[in-house]
Amino acid sequence: MTAKTPSHRSRTLAAASLTVAAALALSACGFSTESGSASGSDSEGSAGAPRTVRTAMGDVKVPAAPQRVVVLDTAELDSVLTLGVKPVGATHADVDSGFLNYLPKDQVAGVTDVGRMMTPNLEAIAGLKPDLILTSKIRHGDKYAELSKIAPTVMTENTGHPWKENFQVHAEALGKKAEAKMVTDDYARHVADVTKALGGREKAGATEVSMVRFVEGADIRIYGKKNYIATILADVGLGRPAITDKAKDGFSYDVSPEKIDLADADAVFHSTYGDPKKSKETQTTGSGLWKNMDAVKNGKVFAVDDQLWIQGIGYTAADKILSELQTSLAK
Repeated sequence: MTAKTPSHRSRTLAAASLTVAAALALSACGFSTESGSASGSDSEGSAGAPRTVRTAMGDVKVPAAPQRVVVLDTAELDSVLTLGVKPVGATHADVDSGFLNYLPKDQVAGVTDVGRMMTPNLEAIAGLKPDLILTSKIRHGDKYAELSKIAPTVMTENTGHPWKENFQVHAEALGKKAEAKMVTDDYARHVADVTKALGGREKAGATEVSMVRFVEGADIRIYGKKNYIATILADVGLGRPAITDKAKDGFSYDVSPEKIDLADADAVFHSTYGDPKKSKETQTTGSGLWKNMDAVKNGKVFAVDDQLWIQGIGYTAADKILSELQTSLAK
């Protein structure tokens, strides 16, 4: 069975554009719309007025329609592009491609690189004269005071597992709540399509799936149930092996190559961060333990792009992951 095409995201963005056009038409006729805060408590009046967004650092006043947005992490970059906003600046991930390679090239063309994700160049950011900065407290909470002097800075508490809630905060900050609703509705439809293609919720739930990440300079991670990719697997209704319940803080259960068989499941997806040899991928996947796993013997092991499956953290990435899940598991 073939995977869903990129039309899922294309239809969503096209519909979002029509909504914006309709809103502008209403405004021209004398009507106005009102945006609420991420908590639904804002009541500051007509379109065009600054809005208050509740953030991990307290309430932040943002422009009604930010025009010069800077994003400081991969999740925020996915969010703004998903909502049809091209940022003026973004940090780059620690990968050769800079901006993650699953993002459409035309959408990131012209975006100014403002440094590495964990060490953004504040002078470069200020030089772009942004009217909104998006990031998270866990990444840049220590730089909040400096960033806030440059532009209104909206921080979520964390990244990864709460990506859907964070997306809503990003949408509120951008004044894109209507577009966000279309994105989430489209995602729900795609999830339903993939679950159906896998035989329905019951059959999907009986299929246990492992996600393994080889990381240069660290142990091998068997991902648990409290991270970005786990939420997508759960949305589709896929089962997870028992080892995932031992994951530290729900995030991952880390093992040496000598214990890789703990990752065995009906299907195993794996990605690599860094050099395959230094991350122990080459050593592990060439071992007898790996080759003796049921998933390997049954042809149900799939190498996937780390930038997409692990680092992207957003609806544009999720849409592509859903398609790859269907292609891999609905055979």
